[in-house]
Amino acid sequence: MRHDGRKSALPAPPAWMRWLPLLYVVGVLLIEPITPVQWPVSFALIALPLVTAFAHPPAVVAGATVFGIGFELLLAGTPCCAGRDVGYIWERHYVAAYACTALVGALGTILAAHRIRRERTLADVRFVAEIAQRVLLRPVPHRIGNLLLESFYLSAAAEARIGGDLYEAVPTAHGVRLLIGDVRGKGLLAVETAAAMLGAFREAAHDEPDLHTLVDRVDISMTRRAHQLGGNETAERFVTAVFAEIPYDGAVVRLLNCGHPPPLLIRPGEVSELDRGRSGPPLNLGMLVGDPYHVDTYAFGPGDQLLLYTDGVTETRHPDGSFYPLLQRLRSWGPMPPPELLERLHQDLQTYSGNQLQDDTAALTAFLLPAGAAGAPGGGDDDPDTEELGYPPP
Repeated sequence: MRHDGRKSALPAPPAWMRWLPLLYVVGVLLIEPITPVQWPVSFALIALPLVTAFAHPPAVVAGATVFGIGFELLLAGTPCCAGRDVGYIWERHYVAAYACTALVGALGTILAAHRIRRERTLADVRFVAEIAQRVLLRPVPHRIGNLLLESFYLSAAAEARIGGDLYEAVPTAHGVRLLIGDVRGKGLLAVETAAAMLGAFREAAHDEPDLHTLVDRVDISMTRRAHQLGGNETAERFVTAVFAEIPYDGAVVRLLNCGHPPPLLIRPGEVSELDRGRSGPPLNLGMLVGDPYHVDTYAFGPGDQLLLYTDGVTETRHPDGSFYPLLQRLRSWGPMPPPELLERLHQDLQTYSGNQLQDDTAALTAFLLPAGAAGAPGGGDDDPDTEELGYPPP
C-alpha cells in the first residue's frame, strides 16, 4: 500500500535484537570447548534461524539456516572444539541435528515473512491514523489576531495515535472561540463522536452570538447523534468540554464548563484555576437539568495565558500511584511562551508516567500578546521573541 507516493516506513527493531543472532553464535562458540564430549552444545544452533527471525527478513533467516548447518558440520568435525574425529560428522544424532536445523530454518523463514507482512500492515494503519488525526484534530493556527496558540495531543494507544480527546480554535466575528473536550469511552465510537462534536462546534461557532447559545446548539447536535446510534446507553454517550471566548477588543475571557477539568490562568508569579463552582453537566446530559449551563467571565489581559487540558493530564500516574501535580509543576516552572510550555508539559508527562500513559491527553493554550509586541495588531514580525512577550531570555 502506498500513501502520497511512498510506502509506510517499517518500524526498526531494537539494536540488541538485530545483533542477537551473532551474540548467540558467539555464546555457542564460547561454551562448546568447555563442555564434555557427551554434551554437544553445537545442537543449540538448531534455534539460530528462529533467533534470526525476530528482527531480520526471510532472506537473512535462510542465510542463517545455511550458516547454522555448516557451522554444525564444522564443530562436529573439529576435534579441538568438539573432542571428536571427522567420522562423527555423519553420526545419526548429528545428521538429525542438520535436518532439524533445516526444518526450523524453513519455519523461521515463513515466520519472518509473516512478521514483515504484519509490521507493514501496522505501519500502514498507523500512517492512516496519523492522516485521520490531522483531519480530525487539524493543527490550530499559531496566531489569531493578538493571540498566540499552541496545542498537543498524546494517545495512550501508541499504535492508534488517535482517540476521543479533541480541541479546536476558531476565529469568528464574536472573537476567538476555543474548545477542548473528552469523549466518554474508547475506540471507533469515541473517534466518531469526537468528529461529530468538532463538526458541530466549527459550524455553530460562526453563527451563535454568545457561548450559551453555542453550547445549547452543540448539545442538541450531540443528543441527536446519541439517539441516532440507539442502544441502551444513549444517556451515557456524553462529552465533557470547556468552551472559551476571547473577544478581539476586550480584556476578558468567557468560559462555559461542561463537566470538564477547570482551565488554568497563568500570569507571571501566579497560576490559578478558573472555577466558580458552576460547572454544568457534560454534553448530552443537559436534558436532565433545566438551564444547566452558565457563562463565567474573568479578566484576561496582555501577558496572560489560558491553559485548557483534558483529564488525561491530571490523571497521569507516577509508577508509585500518585497523580500528576499540574498546578505545582506550572508554578515551579515559571512563565514560558506557549510552545515551550506545552513542550515542557509534554516531556514532563512522559517522564512522570515512565512513558506509560493510561489515557489520551490533550492541551491547548492561548497567550494574549502585550501591547506593542511584535505580532500584535500594529506590530511588525509574525513571530515575537521571548523578551517581546515579557518573558526572560532563554
